[in-house]
Amino acid sequence: MKMVFLRDLEPDYTIGKSIYNSDGKLLIKSGTKTTRDNINFLKKNMVFFVYVEDDALDDVKINEEFDNVRATALGEMPTVFNNLLTGDKKNAEQSMKVMHNLVDYIVADGSANINLYELKSYDQYTYIHCIDTSIMACFIGKSLGYTGKKLKELSMSGLLHDIGKIKIPNEIINKKEKLTEDEFKSLKLHTKYGKEIIEKYDTFSEDVLRGIYEHHEKYDGTGYPLGLKGNNISEFARIISVCDVFTAVSANRSYRKRFNPNEAYELILSGSGTSFDPNIVQKLRMTFFVYPLGSCVRLSNGVEGYVVRQNKTFPDRPVIRVTYDTATRQPISPYEVDLMSNWNVVVEEVI
Repeated sequence: MKMVFLRDLEPDYTIGKSIYNSDGKLLIKSGTKTTRDNINFLKKNMVFFVYVEDDALDDVKINEEFDNVRATALGEMPTVFNNLLTGDKKNAEQSMKVMHNLVDYIVADGSANINLYELKSYDQYTYIHCIDTSIMACFIGKSLGYTGKKLKELSMSGLLHDIGKIKIPNEIINKKEKLTEDEFKSLKLHTKYGKEIIEKYDTFSEDVLRGIYEHHEKYDGTGYPLGLKGNNISEFARIISVCDVFTAVSANRSYRKRFNPNEAYELILSGSGTSFDPNIVQKLRMTFFVYPLGSCVRLSNGVEGYVVRQNKTFPDRPVIRVTYDTATRQPISPYEVDLMSNWNVVVEEVI
């Protein structure tokens, strides 16, 4: 089931959740097929979005351009990695033009209210992780004032930050149990391998190389491979570090389940000043929303509703329009809860 803005709704979709007006009156019940008439009826009743069943989404254009550009870039990732690894400079540069298209889209669109957390394909984990780390870094770079060449270099550094893992045995990368000391030492070499692969190409700047080599350095100096501290770590690496951890924990892995977006966000906040640059963490807070507009959520006090507004710098505490009480299992007269004013209530889960 997914949210669709009314402007994108077409006939013959199946309504996934019953729709009520501001007085709690049922407008359309779940299971109803949409028609031109009932779409117009919803518009007259000031309904802005609905939930429809997944099998009716083929032609719905929610973030369609972004998804297409991202999918194209994802499809090129194996080719890019292979060309770089084998030293095929000409074809590598040609493949990377597709990646630049992704940056161009982000620059032109400017919207950060995009769900970056749907990392579903285990077999393509490394490629998806690199793509989403790159996207996230690009948005943060924009917030820091990056433009043009510098923004593209940051995105490229994020895209290639884990290329060195190609040289790490799969049994280490995918091991379910805790790594041995020797296995962890082997894994940590991926930053060195990545730098060695990329530095053969004079087309990559020192910033790109340092972003790849230093993305596991920690702000307090306890990271690797050099144990750098604070601003001695390149800014590219400090940005990529935040994005790398966020997108990594937001994905399902063989050895653990994915974090919910709010859990991943809290993990980043908890590492501010130790693992991560506090300024970069603050830019994350100002740039991204944990729960996209229209998300259906359940709160810790047992009510359900939809995200209708965001609170800038507090992406995990939006404004919720409550429409249902799970205790009574009855629709209620809708009202709004601003989680910034209700600190004893939190989002419990996305439904």
